[in-house]
Amino acid sequence: MSSTVSSATRAPVRDRRTPLTWLKGGGLTNLLFMVPLLVIFGVFSWTPIVQAVVMSVQHTNLVTTPEFVGFANFVHVFNDPTFYTAVQNTGYFALLALVFGFPAPLIAAVLMSEVRRAKGLFSALAYLPVVVPPVVAVLLWKFFYDASPHGVFNTILSWVGIPPQPWIQSATTAMPSLVLEATWAAAGGTIIIYLAALTSVAPELYDAAEVDGAGIWRKIWHVTLPQLRPILLVTLILQIIGTSQVFLEPFLITGGGPANSTITILQLIYSYAFQNSLGGNYGEATALSLLLAAFLAVLSFVYFRATKAWSDN
Repeated sequence: MSSTVSSATRAPVRDRRTPLTWLKGGGLTNLLFMVPLLVIFGVFSWTPIVQAVVMSVQHTNLVTTPEFVGFANFVHVFNDPTFYTAVQNTGYFALLALVFGFPAPLIAAVLMSEVRRAKGLFSALAYLPVVVPPVVAVLLWKFFYDASPHGVFNTILSWVGIPPQPWIQSATTAMPSLVLEATWAAAGGTIIIYLAALTSVAPELYDAAEVDGAGIWRKIWHVTLPQLRPILLVTLILQIIGTSQVFLEPFLITGGGPANSTITILQLIYSYAFQNSLGGNYGEATALSLLLAAFLAVLSFVYFRATKAWSDN
């Protein structure tokens, strides 16, 4: 009897996976469906990455015969004083975008979620900057940043008695001006994400907070933010990665000036590739690109490891 019970309670033995069972289970069909995706992913994703690694140890302008130079391109990048200026400016842009640009969509989404009427209209208005072509939006803001007293923004400031500002004409105010435009242009998509996430927050939590006497700010701090924690962690790292690759705003609005006060890493990569010499030096450009990619990969790994426990809780 005991042997019968023990055999009945014994865990079932799983069938061994063999090529024949894999074939009978539809493995070949699955593989055939996966092959086009794997080929496309390999050709359009990994092939450029491999080529970039090869080009980073070459001196090439894609016209003449490439010359192997080893790590000379990386040495040149680290010996370039503009590199450290670009790193500092990129970090400054990311910091300003984090301090001012990251909370703005969250605040707007929370306020819009409290609106009882015309919520769809406010959502459409918030998302409108995303619909505008980026180049058009950047050039429009460049026109608004006219430093003369008759500029659009300076005219608005004059209505409240504030004197004209230099905006992008000054090394002090140029970077904050770029952050202001970038925040306006990118906030719409994040607002929509936050609004969608807010719909998943159980109303019972707010009701319980009201019973405990919590006001609007305590409900936001103790109910809304904890419920949005996973979304906030993802949008934060995406913003850090995005701001570390800023290019369009400084390229079109300031050109990296005044006095290199807004030149960024991606703009320096562009300069290496297209502006240094005839045909450019793509080896130096790809070397700096790989350094940026490696930094962002390490930063993302450390970020997710550091926030894993907080996100799970």
